[in-house]
Amino acid sequence: MPKNITNQIDKNNIPQHVAIILDGNGRWAKEKGLERIYGHQAGTEAVRRALTAAAKMGISYLTLYTFSTENWNRPQQEVNALMSLLVSSLRNELDNLMEKRVRLNIIGNIADLPDDCQKGLQEAIQATAANTGITLTLAISYSGRWEIVQAAKQLVRQIQSKQISEQEINEETFMKALNTFPIPDPDILIRTGGEYRISNFLLWQMAYTEMFFLPIMWPEFDGQHLHEIICQFQARERRFGKTSEQVQPC
Repeated sequence: MPKNITNQIDKNNIPQHVAIILDGNGRWAKEKGLERIYGHQAGTEAVRRALTAAAKMGISYLTLYTFSTENWNRPQQEVNALMSLLVSSLRNELDNLMEKRVRLNIIGNIADLPDDCQKGLQEAIQATAANTGITLTLAISYSGRWEIVQAAKQLVRQIQSKQISEQEINEETFMKALNTFPIPDPDILIRTGGEYRISNFLLWQMAYTEMFFLPIMWPEFDGQHLHEIICQFQARERRFGKTSEQVQPC
């Protein structure tokens, strides 16, 4: 990758929101003859690199798919190790988040997490609440279908309590019932690990997201990969249903 890749980026066209599916931790470890948990530990280093690069580039929101509702079906030993890693990572990274003015946010069914995980998350969220830098959202025990169902239930309750009427339900009111509100929809989705699917992630929000699928495993991801993707993003024409003539400047 060219060393002057940052010079190719249009500072006036930085994506506001980047979402990433962190795939390939376990496979990366197995290829090296290691236990899967070592891959997840290496993945935390990649998270740090991605967050640092995104903040330097001026990206406002970074959302990471760290643990899906389907991941609860993994071997219990791996799930326990992941929960323990989450708690220790939060504790170890808090000073770094404060130094970089990162605001932490969580989406997902947090009630499913162990008590110590819930406590650690809430403490980190409260500690970083006043930070004004990039917003880092962790999707934990999350699925897009679950989020949509929860939003539908919330709107039903609001109708039953006469807070809103059925006629008031539209895309805007539905969006406000989602976990991610008021964060804007992602401009970019990145998935590592060589897979070509979105795996139940931000299903509503990714209607017009530009997608990038990388063959590398997540522990190999660094700031240069993000820079290259931003360059490719800026070269794409985003029409949102319009014609090229409508979106191109005169």
